[in-house]
Amino acid sequence: MLLALTGCTNNTFTRLGFPNPVTTQGKVVLSLWQGSWIAGLAVGVLVWGLILWAVIFHRKRGDRLPPQVRYNMPIEILYTVVPFILIAVLFYYTAKDENTIDSLSSHPDVTVNVIGYQWSWQFTYADVNGVKANVVMNGEPWNPYASAQQQQLPLLEIPVGETVRFNLTSPDVVHAFWVPEFLFKRDVIPDHPNHFEITATQTGTFIGHCSELCGLYHARMLFTLKIVTPAQFRQFIATEQARQKTAAGSTT
Repeated sequence: MLLALTGCTNNTFTRLGFPNPVTTQGKVVLSLWQGSWIAGLAVGVLVWGLILWAVIFHRKRGDRLPPQVRYNMPIEILYTVVPFILIAVLFYYTAKDENTIDSLSSHPDVTVNVIGYQWSWQFTYADVNGVKANVVMNGEPWNPYASAQQQQLPLLEIPVGETVRFNLTSPDVVHAFWVPEFLFKRDVIPDHPNHFEITATQTGTFIGHCSELCGLYHARMLFTLKIVTPAQFRQFIATEQARQKTAAGSTT
């Protein structure tokens, strides 16, 4: 009944509730999540087995008091040392994977400066393969009088298979940059720039969120993420550079 009621489809059962990761860093997070569940279940099975063994084979058979075990040093050492070993192993893999997720390469393929503000996003492509791009994708502040279908979400487009660095900052309050399929999010804090990198492993369109309560229209602080091929991404950058150059010329 428990398995039937989970409603898990498309291999979500093996991911234990996590969405399908679309980055190499997300796969690291998923592996840690699955390993933690396996270790927890193994400990649980052992503990449940010992409880059932004690209930079945050491249940009360009369009024006679069974022999009491006291000051058994091997047993006391065992149940003190084993939990420390479990914690140490979990700490090791957590620290190792955190270092992997937080690592920054010296020369990322794409650098995107992200500004989160009440209540939208601005994405500036500062660098693409070592060349200054200066492409700014501005979001529209949420209009309470417009429907969700009418509101134009800011667009973030990145290439698959290439390293993308995000530099995060905020001019007002704390926000958080979150794409569920990244299996990772990071706070966007005023006067405290944050950084992280991802390498996308598949193309597709996804919805990004602010996951830190930031005010009245926090729930509407969304953006569209498109992961495309490198050729499509470079065409996107070239098109936006031409469009923004034309727009700048017309305003002057």
